[in-house]
Amino acid sequence: MSILKTLFAYAGKYKYLTLLSLIFSFISAVMLLLPFIWIWKVVAALLEVYPNFTQVKDAAQYGWYALISAVGGVLVYVMALLCSHLAAFRIAANMRKKAMHHVVRLPLGYFSEEGSGKLRKIIDESAASTETYLAHQLPDMVQLMTTVCAVLICLFIFDWKFAVASLIPTILALSNMFKMVGKGLQKAMKDYMDALGDMSNEAVEYVRGIPVVKTFQQTVYSFERFYNSIKNYEKFALGYTDQMRIPMTLFTTFINSIFIFLIGTMILFILNGFQITSVLPDFLFYVIFTPIIAVTTNKIMFASENTMLAQDGVNRIEGILHQKPFEYSNRSNQIQNYDIEFHHVSFSYPDSGVEVLHDINLKIKSGTTIAFVGKSGGGKSTLVSLIPRFYDVTKGSITIGGINVKDISEKELMSKISFVFQDSHLLKKSLYENIQMGFDVTKEQVETAVHRAQCDDIVNKFSRGLETQIGSQGVYLSGGETQRMTLARAIVKDSPILLLDEATAYADSDNEVLMQKAILELSKNKTTIMIAHRLSTIVNVDCIYVVEDGTIIESGNHQQLIEANGIYADMWNNYCQSIDWKVGEIQ
Repeated sequence: MSILKTLFAYAGKYKYLTLLSLIFSFISAVMLLLPFIWIWKVVAALLEVYPNFTQVKDAAQYGWYALISAVGGVLVYVMALLCSHLAAFRIAANMRKKAMHHVVRLPLGYFSEEGSGKLRKIIDESAASTETYLAHQLPDMVQLMTTVCAVLICLFIFDWKFAVASLIPTILALSNMFKMVGKGLQKAMKDYMDALGDMSNEAVEYVRGIPVVKTFQQTVYSFERFYNSIKNYEKFALGYTDQMRIPMTLFTTFINSIFIFLIGTMILFILNGFQITSVLPDFLFYVIFTPIIAVTTNKIMFASENTMLAQDGVNRIEGILHQKPFEYSNRSNQIQNYDIEFHHVSFSYPDSGVEVLHDINLKIKSGTTIAFVGKSGGGKSTLVSLIPRFYDVTKGSITIGGINVKDISEKELMSKISFVFQDSHLLKKSLYENIQMGFDVTKEQVETAVHRAQCDDIVNKFSRGLETQIGSQGVYLSGGETQRMTLARAIVKDSPILLLDEATAYADSDNEVLMQKAILELSKNKTTIMIAHRLSTIVNVDCIYVVEDGTIIESGNHQQLIEANGIYADMWNNYCQSIDWKVGEIQ
């Protein structure tokens, strides 16, 4: 089995426990069939002396054999599950570890595309589906296959006519079961998981956005994506259910009608002159034994479904592992200065084929502050994300201090760049730990960073100060406060290159003033690159680049661009009008 071969690659020495569990399952299956034979022998012994039951021989002995076989089969099965669970837990853990070790080596742009919630769902739930498969389904499959083989042998040992009568409805049931399993179901299972994942993601986004939705009275529009994901899931679920309705009805009907065929065969025997006493023992054996067929067939159907879930989980984990991490140079290229240059840079997102940046050429001198402005979707964030290698350029090159970023080691490159994103996040730890972030700094340096980032008011409003816990077990900060705390984190890191992507996006007027002071403090003697919609935050930068449709169409300082009376001048005029806007009288 390909899935088992793949899972064994994560098992190490624990694969032997899995094999041992399969052996125990085989033994257990054989032992659990024996009680049916012993019970039949009890019935046969009773019929032999009917009605003088006092003359019965060996019935009690057969009863004890049945009990011992049943208890022994259960105990051996418990041993099988013990081995399979130990192996399954280890294999699932190894899958998660390998996936996480690989994920941390992937370019940061991959996380922007996939989303942390989706990755967590894949790594956690996909590994869990293989855990269920290894711990329960695989031993059960061995037990089921053993039972099927043993049942077929036993059916034909006693009376081939009753055996045929038992197999006719079984074959009819299986023919309908095969309509519900196979590649069609495997694809449907993948579609189901995708639809369920989309609905879960949209539900989370909708709940998170409820405060904004209620504020701006956009309930219908904000619900549309969530509603569409629900309808998509409904379309799949109901469509698939309707498709399976008739096959499932026929399967259930046939697999539970074996006794009807047995009774019909018994009647045919009697009508053809057979003595009822001669066929009754065999008839009773099949009445006792054939319910195993129904139970086993049902288990096989559901085991097939769970195997497909496990296969889908493995495929999703393997999909992550097949993502190629960037290759970083092992050479110790030390960056001597922090001039950043774009040389004929073009870029297309992976697998998109659409070029979003076109032949960009620019030079950012060390120690200067520049800003990218323009319409949303114009390529500003993409342009900045190429510097720390969130993605790699499709054409051209980017250099820092004359060294191609591809020739700089990952540690060296990351140590030279600090980020403050539009969507800033704090860990569920103390304020101190969120700022310190593992850097080799003293508490005094952290306190200095808090002061320089204009965060004193945030810390002082909590009785525990920097030891205040963030998250469900502590407090929550506003968007503007969170961004100021991430500025303090960047000050602690003290990298010579600073990237600010909409750093004041969630700041109110009070927070914006404080953040501008913090950014001014943070950017001293650093090569600073800003992306901003609020033009008031960039009027004093050394150079402003206007980006539109993946191309730089204007550049210069604020005054130069105003005098040029181009796109930036229009943006500035519109920005000023929005500030001066007020409600007029109704005419």
